[in-house]
Parts: sequence; C-alpha cells; structure tokens
Amino acid sequence: MIEASRLQPVELSGWGVRLVPLSPAHVDGLVEASADGDLGALNYTNTPLANVDAVSAYVQAALDGQAAGTMLPFTVLRDDGTVLGSTRYYDIDLSVPTLAIGYTWYRASAQRTHVNTACKRLLLGHAFDTVGMRTVYLHTSHHNLRSQAAIERLGAHRDGVIRQHKRHKDGGLRDTVCYSILDVEWPAMRERLEARLSP
Repeated sequence: MIEASRLQPVELSGWGVRLVPLSPAHVDGLVEASADGDLGALNYTNTPLANVDAVSAYVQAALDGQAAGTMLPFTVLRDDGTVLGSTRYYDIDLSVPTLAIGYTWYRASAQRTHVNTACKRLLLGHAFDTVGMRTVYLHTSHHNLRSQAAIERLGAHRDGVIRQHKRHKDGGLRDTVCYSILDVEWPAMRERLEARLSP
C-alpha cells in the first residue's frame, strides 16, 4: 500500500506537451478542442459535446472524482498553451496499488501525431517511477478500434473483454476491452516509447 500523498495533482511535461491539473479555467479551451473534429458526437468516446454546459459538467465530474480520491484528471496542452484535450488516472486503488489511464481524448488535429505517445510516456512514468504503482490498466470500447490500436502500439497486454460492461452515450451496451501493464514490464516499454519519441 502507498500513501495518498504520493498521488496528488502534479504537472508533467516533455516532448512538446504538458499535462496540467484539470481546472474550470480550461473549459473554454476544452470546448474548442472538442469542436475540432466534432469529437463529442462520437458515441463510443468520453469526449464531451463542444458546449460550455457539457464541458463544465465533464470537468466538475472529474474534479468530484479527484476529491473522492478515485481520479486524478489532467488537461493536455501543447507547449504554447493550446488545449489539446484531456486524460486522467482513474479507478485508483492505493492498497494494491493500481490505477487505470483513460478518459483520454485529443482534438482531431492532434490525433495521429506524437501527442498520445508523449502523454502515455509521461503518465506511465509518473505512475510507475514516482508513485510506485504495480499495475496500470487501460480500457476502451469494443467499437473504438482506433483506441485499441493505439493501446496495442504501446505494448500493453490485452487481458480480455468484459461483456455488456457499461453504456455508450446513446444508451447502447458497451463491451470493454481491457489491457494492462505490469511494473516489471515498464522498463522495456519506457525504452520503446522514448525511442519512438526521439527526433
């Protein structure tokens, strides 16, 4: 078991991106990011609709999770301050200790760039190297083939599928595809990710 003080809001940066603690001050930037590609209209993502009310509710729910100790949400920024999207730690269990990385989305213009690789390198490095997590999980919808491919490119282990696990935005049932990374697997994965991020 690790102390809760080891998993507090923090800024992580590198490879041209910054992960900063999610804040209501980011609402306008997140609305703009969601509108880039109309991401909120996708049924199988957690991206909020591109309006102030929806994004404000999204931010508040994440901050409620942070207050409860089950989440640690971030806003993803480019080095110039442009809001690219959001991601978070969730399902935090300090008694094992484990957590999941998810609720991840980026504006369309940042997709298929180095941004996701950089964010995962920062988040995984903090979780394993600084906090001392034993396992990190990643979950996605069975419909989200792009997300599954991105997770598999990281080198995460596909553990299986939880059938009829949650609901999509339209109320339809979602099967959740589950992946994991163990602490003993992290050093080799860290090397691969850094190699991919090298100029």
